[in-house]
Amino acid sequence: MSISSSWRAVAVTAALTLAGSSLAGSQFGPDSRDRDAQWVGTWATAVTHGNAAGSTNLGLTDQSVRLVVRPTVGGDRIRIRLSNIYGEKTVTVAAATVAKPDKTTPALSDIDPNTLHTLTFNGSGSASMVKGSELLSDPVNLKLGTLDDLVVSLYFQQNTGPTTFHGSSIQDNFVGPSNLVNDPGGAGYTLTRRCCWFFLSGVDVQTDRSAGSIVVLGDSISDGTNSTPNANHRWPDQLAERLATSAGRRPFPSVLNAGLAGSRLNHEGSEPSDNGVFPGFNEVGVNSLARLNEDVFAQTGVRTVITELGINDIWMSNETPAEIIGALRQVNAQAKERGIRSLVTTITPFEGIGGTDSWTPAKEATRQAVNTYLRTSHEFDGVLDFDQVVRDPAAPSKLRAEWDSGDHIHPNDAGYQAMAASVPLDLVR
Repeated sequence: MSISSSWRAVAVTAALTLAGSSLAGSQFGPDSRDRDAQWVGTWATAVTHGNAAGSTNLGLTDQSVRLVVRPTVGGDRIRIRLSNIYGEKTVTVAAATVAKPDKTTPALSDIDPNTLHTLTFNGSGSASMVKGSELLSDPVNLKLGTLDDLVVSLYFQQNTGPTTFHGSSIQDNFVGPSNLVNDPGGAGYTLTRRCCWFFLSGVDVQTDRSAGSIVVLGDSISDGTNSTPNANHRWPDQLAERLATSAGRRPFPSVLNAGLAGSRLNHEGSEPSDNGVFPGFNEVGVNSLARLNEDVFAQTGVRTVITELGINDIWMSNETPAEIIGALRQVNAQAKERGIRSLVTTITPFEGIGGTDSWTPAKEATRQAVNTYLRTSHEFDGVLDFDQVVRDPAAPSKLRAEWDSGDHIHPNDAGYQAMAASVPLDLVR
């Protein structure tokens, strides 16, 4: 190599080094704030495959969705997690934004234009999720306070096929034709859907005051069935409020609700119940043990898992105590193997639930046997005795009448509040 060639090589190397230094300061490289702050999940939901029929099976075509969530801890920056893990083909997000709601109007679909930010993915305003994959947005400089609401808007130009979604949001979300992600007003979102969070699986915040996250792996009792819509009265929501108000100046953990209505430990959601009352739906999801990798272990900053499961295995599938206990022990063992604190709840009463043979004395005996094991085994890091909290003292196989939502299995808002109030904060902080 000649001297002039050598100098050219040095010059090229120097240019590449300088280019790399410049790139490190861009949105693709590490930010100086990253050295002192940590990412932690602040909101999450369990997602499933679209149903065998209906809108979640047909998917979205040239439509926007506007999704309302309530993160539990604040931070200086946020990022959004989308999921096509149960999709059947590549899904392209053509445009996406995030904003805070407009609190000056009564419409939940209106956003504050001063907080509107475009979401990008590796610097691009659009991105594709291949079948079975997830998508993480670039960080957005949007400061969130504790328990601040957040609105995520997504536009899908091409048909998505069956959606990956959460089917029991108990929160009004909105669907409209064409690209509406930048519209401050929500009038263009002509369809209100209380059922669904489409493709959205999580929100992370960056903060220098992280205390990690608590994941609730549960069924409809954690999902908040029969709680007041748009009110965030599920028991995990109310636990998050207790943690926030009692923290003072101390960091406190976020609460990520992976409750999934109908979820069973040992059965797929598409499986009908033994008594014929429940026909089976995709939106109930896969068995709870199969949910662990996605709904618990993959969450950002997870330090504690609370397992609230088993009631559906009893009334829907007539499982034995050994089958239920064995599955709960597996959840516990796998969590501890990953260094995650493992808490479990007792199974709450359900006598009076509708349907022939949905409740029987034999099923009640199974519930009592599982609860006795949980209270006495000392295998878990802690037991939250929700059964003792919500049962009728005069008829322990039933919910207390004042906390019964009316179907004799799901508490009402006050019942969910009592459950949240019973959680020893030192056990979850």
